[in-house]
Amino acid sequence: MLLLALLAGGAGAFWHFSRADSGAVSRYLLADVDVGTVEDTVSAVGEIQPRDYVDVGAQVSGQIIALNVKVGDMVEKGALVAELDARVLKSQVAANQAQLLNLRAQLEERQAQQQLAKEQYERESGLMAEDATSQDALDTASANLRAAKAQIAAIKAQMQQTQSELEGDEANLGYTRIYAPMTGTVVSLDARLGQTLNANQQAPILMRIADLDTMTVEAQVSEADISRLDLGMEASFTTLGQPERRWTGVLHQILPTPEEVNGVILYDALFDVANPDQRLMTQMSAQVTFMVANAKNVITVPTAALRPSGDKSAPAGTYQVLVAEANGSFAPRTIKVGVKNRNVAEVLEGLQAGEQVVVGERSDNAAAGGGTRMPMRFP
Repeated sequence: MLLLALLAGGAGAFWHFSRADSGAVSRYLLADVDVGTVEDTVSAVGEIQPRDYVDVGAQVSGQIIALNVKVGDMVEKGALVAELDARVLKSQVAANQAQLLNLRAQLEERQAQQQLAKEQYERESGLMAEDATSQDALDTASANLRAAKAQIAAIKAQMQQTQSELEGDEANLGYTRIYAPMTGTVVSLDARLGQTLNANQQAPILMRIADLDTMTVEAQVSEADISRLDLGMEASFTTLGQPERRWTGVLHQILPTPEEVNGVILYDALFDVANPDQRLMTQMSAQVTFMVANAKNVITVPTAALRPSGDKSAPAGTYQVLVAEANGSFAPRTIKVGVKNRNVAEVLEGLQAGEQVVVGERSDNAAAGGGTRMPMRFP
């Protein structure tokens, strides 16, 4: 006796199979209800980059006359890594210093002239009080005093301008010596000894210094899966060179702007991982797994055994399975599942370890003793 009854839809759905007929035995595939671990994950491909790095550039133009590092070197913060030809800037500093000295000398001269103009004005004012000089002479003395004050103010303004230019030139002169802004490893070098840098349009990059003790994995997650990720969830990955070793971290950022690759929308999900032995290197590829949910030491059933319950009012996670009974028949049973993936599901209610469920059926040829196994075609 093969399939005796099949009533689909709603809680009253019922199937009954008998294994007394050898055809039923050979046709249907069974799987054990077991105890194990169920993991619901999101997979992605990522790239490894240093978390902390600095692109070291030049703020002034000039020829590189010293390059004290090479790729792979460890440098301390404040170490001299490069030096530019400073002769032009030194001459500008010297010229401004000389100009400043000249203006100071002019200031002393104008101050002396102001003192003379002041004395002449006071003398003319005294004579005018005694009616011993003319008004024209007094006005001339007054004008000379005001002119002397104005000349002093103009020289002081020139001195401020020259001092400002001198400070700028001295700062630029200091920029010809380039120091490491952080402690780390030189991971790239874009300049060569003797190369002339032009910083007038944009700051040329000489090198990149990175701290390789902590790396960031930039995983590209499809738009279909990105909504399943939450900040703080566990993330892990392996590399092509060490597939047996798994690194772990915690998801800390999802960039809001996606990237389109071959028509697929991908979002960058970032997490950090410690790299004390520096086995992880820049731009390595990573096979990333985000742990959405997991359950350990739980009753499990193959996902292939699950079919919709048919009851729209049933709670989420409710399914039906076809269970092999001890008397050789098959009976439907409503179960509730928790964490599940494509292969296996956690059973919360309805099944016990050791029971068997139908997971598929063979093709007609397989039922006769040959052919391939086909997945169960539930009505």
